[in-house]
Amino acid sequence: MFFTIIRYDATSNATREEGIIVYILIGLIALAALIYSLFILPTQWLKIERIQYKTGAGIKVLQISDIHIEHIRIPASRLKRLIRSERPAFVCITGDFTELAPYLNKVDRYIKELASAGVPMFAVYGNHDHHLAPADLQKLTRMLEKAGVRLLHNEVYHAGQYELIGIDDWTSKKSDPDKAFEKADPAKPAIVLTHDPNVVLHIKHPFTYLMAGHFHGMQFHLPFLFKYLRKGALPAAGIYKGMHQMENGMIYISKGISQTGTNARFLIRSEVTIHEL
Repeated sequence: MFFTIIRYDATSNATREEGIIVYILIGLIALAALIYSLFILPTQWLKIERIQYKTGAGIKVLQISDIHIEHIRIPASRLKRLIRSERPAFVCITGDFTELAPYLNKVDRYIKELASAGVPMFAVYGNHDHHLAPADLQKLTRMLEKAGVRLLHNEVYHAGQYELIGIDDWTSKKSDPDKAFEKADPAKPAIVLTHDPNVVLHIKHPFTYLMAGHFHGMQFHLPFLFKYLRKGALPAAGIYKGMHQMENGMIYISKGISQTGTNARFLIRSEVTIHEL
């Protein structure tokens, strides 16, 4: 009779299992790093976009768009340092502070930090701001004005050698371009601030330069995304970021500093813009 003796090497099996666990952990870490690099890092890795376009105004403007305070990952202290180093004629915020009332105090702290840089600030509202209840929107207005932000609601601000024209949000049906241009001096460069650039298709007056936001540069930069998402005529035509010559004037659409919906970006970084006009 023959007997086969099978030896069980527990140490060898344990080592093999430990090796598998190590490979799994390395894979998970690599996957987490990839997800962070592709989706989270672009929300923190701020891009300073610099635009030169001669308007005759002879000024530098720093544009911040789409703060969405509930999602923002760029600290106000960083922007304050940028404002102080650049010394623009003014800072413009082209809409979307927040749509959630519990975050109004955070907006207040953020804006006060920016205002402490000592540079004049102008702003218009965006569609998310108009999602606030009327009482909460009034509270936001009081906060901004107390911090020194000049809100432009379909009106012109006479700034000496140029006109600064604020047009309220098109998506929210708050825009009135005719009213905004009503008291503007057509002999001076007209610099327009608005949130949703689709309003440009409804402006009957010529303008020199228009700054907007709203589209976040698509936020998830996937081909043909705006062919399927209803964001208006401009993005459907491929106009959703950067400079574009329109019939009535030149426009610039910021990619925004924060996010809406999912707090992530893909192949598109957060942006603030320095306009030399």
